[in-house]
Amino acid sequence: MTQEPGRPRRVMKFGGTSLGDAQRMAETAEIIRRHAGEAQLVVVVSAMQLVTESLLQGAAAASRRETETWQAIGEELKNRHTEVCEALIPAGDRPPIRAQVESALATFHEFCAGFSLVRELTPRSLDSLSSLGEVISAALMAAILRAGGLDAEAVDATQLIVTDDGFGNASLIFEPTQQEVRSRLTPLLERGTIPVVTGFRGATRDGSCTTLGRGGSDYSATILGAALPAQEIWIWTDVAGMMTADPRLVPEARVIPELSYREAIELSFFGAKVLHPKSLDLPSRAGIPVLIKNSFDPDAAGTEVGGTHPGRPGVRAIASTAEATLFTVSGDREMPFTRLAALVFAWLDADRVSTLVVTQSSAENVLTFAVNRADATRVRRRLDRERGPSLAGVEELLEVGVVVAVGEGMKGTPGIAARICGSIARLGINIAAIAQGSSELSVSLVVQSTDIPAAVRAMHQEFGL
Repeated sequence: MTQEPGRPRRVMKFGGTSLGDAQRMAETAEIIRRHAGEAQLVVVVSAMQLVTESLLQGAAAASRRETETWQAIGEELKNRHTEVCEALIPAGDRPPIRAQVESALATFHEFCAGFSLVRELTPRSLDSLSSLGEVISAALMAAILRAGGLDAEAVDATQLIVTDDGFGNASLIFEPTQQEVRSRLTPLLERGTIPVVTGFRGATRDGSCTTLGRGGSDYSATILGAALPAQEIWIWTDVAGMMTADPRLVPEARVIPELSYREAIELSFFGAKVLHPKSLDLPSRAGIPVLIKNSFDPDAAGTEVGGTHPGRPGVRAIASTAEATLFTVSGDREMPFTRLAALVFAWLDADRVSTLVVTQSSAENVLTFAVNRADATRVRRRLDRERGPSLAGVEELLEVGVVVAVGEGMKGTPGIAARICGSIARLGINIAAIAQGSSELSVSLVVQSTDIPAAVRAMHQEFGL
C-alpha cells in the first residue's frame, strides 16, 4: 500500500453528542476540515444524539401495536435529519441526500409494520433497525464535507466489517474484515477522498446486518484503524478524556494525560463510559495510539492511550459500577473445584455473560462471581436450569456494586491493598468480596450499591488522585 509521505493515516470517530444537531454537525465538519490537511482521514460516525434510542422505542411501540406512537417517532426522526440537510447542504445537492434519509426511514416503517403484525422483536431485525441512524449520519456528514470543499464519500460498514451472527453484540472476524477494509478504503484514501463510515454496524459473511453492542462505534473505529492500518485513532466525544474517577461522584476528578492500554481497558470494562470495552484490544496488539478528544473543546489535550510516557507509580484511577449482582455457587464435596469452575464458566460463556469479579475457596468448593445487573436474570435462570445433585447451593446478593483501583504501577508497590481496604473500613463499609489479579493491574471490591459513592471518594482521596 502506498501512502503520501508525511501524511499519516488517522481514523477519527465522532459520537452522537458531536452530531446532535445542525450546529454540532457543522462544528464536527470543521474539526475534520482542520485535520484533513495533515492526515489521510477515515471518519466514523454514530447516529445523531438519541436517534438509536428513538428507533428502539419505535420498534417496541410497534410490537405493542401502538401505531400512532411509532409513526410519530418516524416523523420526528425525518424532521430532525431534514433540518440538518436544509441547514448545511446547498439546495442543489439536497435531493439525493433527502432520498437517502427517506429510504432509511422507509426501512424503519417496514420493520415497524412487521413488528406490529407478529408482535415480536427479533435480534436480527433489531440490528438492522437500530443502526439506521448511522446510515443517515454518514450520508449527511459526507454531503456536509463535500459542501465545504472536501472530497468525501459515505461508506456502509456492512461492506467492511465481517462478524459472526451474534446479533446485538456480534464478534469480529478480523481477516476478511482486513481484506474488505483495505480493498475498499485504501483506493479512496489514495485519491484523497475521506470515507465517512457508519459506526456500530457490520455484517455476517452472508450479508446480514449485525451490531457491535451499545457504544460500538468506538469499536468500529479501532477495527478500521487496525485493519488499514492507521498510525493514529482519535475518539471524539463529549468529555475531556479518561478521568481519575467519575466526576459525578468525585467533583475534583481530573483528566489523565496518558494511560497504558491495559489501564484504559480495565477502566472501560469497569464502568468508565468513555470507550467501548472491546475497542482497545486491536490497537494494543498493533501498537496504535488512541487519543480521546473533546469535540466541544477540540484544542484540549485529552488522553493518550498507549503512549510511551511512563505513568506514575501506584493507583492511577478509580472505576466503579453500582449495577451488579453477586452469585456464590457451592459444589458437592465430591466434585473437584476445577470441575465446578469449568461448569459455571461454560454456562456463563454460553449465555455471553462477562464476570466483573471472581473469587474462590477451593477447600470449601465455592465459587463467587459478580456480573452486571442487566445479566443477572440470565445467570439466575441458567443456574436454576442446570442445578442438580452436583451443586450444593446457589446464593445471590442483590443491590451490590464494584469499585476498582487501577494502575500498572501497583505491581511491586507494598501496601496498596491495605490502603484500599483501610480507606473503606474507616467508613464502616462492608466488603462482600475482593479480588486482585496476579498482574496486580487492579484491585476490585464488591460493596453495597449505596456505598459506591463514598467508597470511590475515599479511595480517590487516599491515593491523592
